[in-house]
Amino acid sequence: MLRAPKLLTLAAAAAMTVALAGCSTPAAESAAEAPSSAGFEPITIEHGFGTTTIEEKPERVATVAWANQEVPLALGVVPVGMAAATFGDDDGDGVLPWVTEKLEELGGETPVLFDETDGIDFEAVADTAPDVILAAYSGLTQEDYDTLSEIAPVVAFPETAWGTPWREMIELNSAGMGMAEEGKELIADLDQQISDATAEFPGIAGKKTMFMTHVDPTDLSEVSYYTTHDTRAMFFEDLGLATPASVATASAETDLFSGTISTEQADVLDDVDIIVTYGDDELVSTLEADPLLSQIPAVANKAVVNLPGTTPVGTAANPTPLSISWVLEDYLTLLSDAADNA
Repeated sequence: MLRAPKLLTLAAAAAMTVALAGCSTPAAESAAEAPSSAGFEPITIEHGFGTTTIEEKPERVATVAWANQEVPLALGVVPVGMAAATFGDDDGDGVLPWVTEKLEELGGETPVLFDETDGIDFEAVADTAPDVILAAYSGLTQEDYDTLSEIAPVVAFPETAWGTPWREMIELNSAGMGMAEEGKELIADLDQQISDATAEFPGIAGKKTMFMTHVDPTDLSEVSYYTTHDTRAMFFEDLGLATPASVATASAETDLFSGTISTEQADVLDDVDIIVTYGDDELVSTLEADPLLSQIPAVANKAVVNLPGTTPVGTAANPTPLSISWVLEDYLTLLSDAADNA
């Protein structure tokens, strides 16, 4: 298992816990033992499917879809149920390492894990008897939302499926728990961590970076990429990187989080300094061997960052409340190495 870089020390983790201790649940408490609703005022949250009103402070918090469980955990609350991890889960237990570490820190047991291989397991969610269901970062359909709403109030994504920035995910999910102020403190803490870490890697500043999502070695007629509506591309700007004009222009023509470009038009990517992608050395060799794709500056200069999807670091590009601290320095190191070539 990959270990956390020097940025995430035990002292830093302890400091964050202390900072939140005065306004979140005690370390060993589960969501079922969260504070009572005394003095709680109803909250109405706007999202992509309308509005959700939460009448009483939730005591049992369930989460669905990717990473939403990290908000209550970061705020000291163990969910009663959460989605099992399938991407980057190196030991196959359905829980990513930074989540495991947080559960151990809080002294909580692993929540019920929902198998979302074939979609949301509504029956399993209902069995946890939640007071609220957090899904601010998700790809819920209207049908999903309607079905979940029959179980408990749902905090859904605000506009674009799978396009909720990490700060807004924290804002919405923490508000849904009645912990909006604690959520703001968490965001400020992570912003400071990012600022401190990026200051150690000045060479990446301003480098125009795109995230290439998929290259099929058996069919190089087109390549896929994440648009500026995706959280991976958004995270580049947090790290001081820049968006290539080619990607920005293409993104302005769609509200989808991904797009494709014909390999025959690969010359439009002549403003790309760094490419981040999920893959391995074979993928890089494929790009370098193609007469058109090899002309992209990032490929020609060997400024390609490979993120293996079978390990936790493969999730580094998609920022979440607990993973940011865990993988930040590793990710910045990879980007810095690529920037040196660029």
